Amino acid sequence: MTTGEIQHLLFKTIKEKNNDGSILAEEIAKLLDISTDSAYRRIRGEKSLSLDELQTLCLHFKISTDRLIGLQSTGVIFTGEYLDKKTFRFEEYVNSLIQNLSYMNSFKEKTFYYSCKDLPIFHHYHFREIAAFKWFFWLKTYFHFPEFEKKKFNFKDHPDELFVLEQKVLVLYNQLPSVEIWNLESMNIFFRQIEFYRDSQVFNSDEDVYQLYESIGKLWGHLEKQASLGYKFDYNDPTQKRIGDLKMYFNEVLLGDNNMLLEMDGSRMTYVSHTTINFMFTRDEAFNLNMYNHIQNQMKRSTLISEVSERERARFFRLIREKIEHRKESLKV
Repeated sequence: MTTGEIQHLLFKTIKEKNNDGSILAEEIAKLLDISTDSAYRRIRGEKSLSLDELQTLCLHFKISTDRLIGLQSTGVIFTGEYLDKKTFRFEEYVNSLIQNLSYMNSFKEKTFYYSCKDLPIFHHYHFREIAAFKWFFWLKTYFHFPEFEKKKFNFKDHPDELFVLEQKVLVLYNQLPSVEIWNLESMNIFFRQIEFYRDSQVFNSDEDVYQLYESIGKLWGHLEKQASLGYKFDYNDPTQKRIGDLKMYFNEVLLGDNNMLLEMDGSRMTYVSHTTINFMFTRDEAFNLNMYNHIQNQMKRSTLISEVSERERARFFRLIREKIEHRKESLKV
């Protein structure tokens, strides 16, 4: 690879990393302490970058020089932040989801793949009761916020302004053409969280537990209807107007891992979830190709249940619905 090709690839990568899809010549000029005109000449390839300038840009934009110049390496660079329990604000986390989904939707051609180990976070926001429970569970049990230590769960505690943000997440996800791979274990973690809180007497009453399962039942019915139609629509829209395409697969053998892959205008990006709520992403071509092949393998060993395979679709949703109904019947309300 020539130095000119390396420089072209560098600025192409920088462009992809900018959420607005543009190269900010002013930012590059400031980083390199040069004029904006000089920055444009480097972007166009009319002026070669020095090694110091290459290093500055790679460090700032978190681009691997090994990958840039074609060196083979077993290392993979991921970008992300560890959420600090001392400074964590749930609103900021939801805003990061909004930013990432907005970026995904900015591409003309895109497909979002989700391997569902448990209920995808985007589906929490169809119903306020579910959003409220997951918010409370994370702050109390995962982050151990002191003010939640002895607090009991109450639907009304979920902030209105937070739910407004969460609804934006749902709107953006609905716009994104998606492939979801589900299995019979996908809802079990959610069920166990509810039962754990019930056994620990975190709920004020079984009526609240029943109300939560009612919302889960409504969500499950909504997901089934979306699967039958092959697209996403707003639960509150009686016309069921098509928003984004949806392909749903049912896998009886392989478990999901909550990892996500985005295909966007000929390139790929993988989001890897870790430590419950954290996630990081990579543009590493080899890693993304491996993830793509893994997901394709999962799909080949799964049954497509959106639009087609009515019998298998009905069986999958019935098996999970029976779990929901069984839990509702066990409550003394």
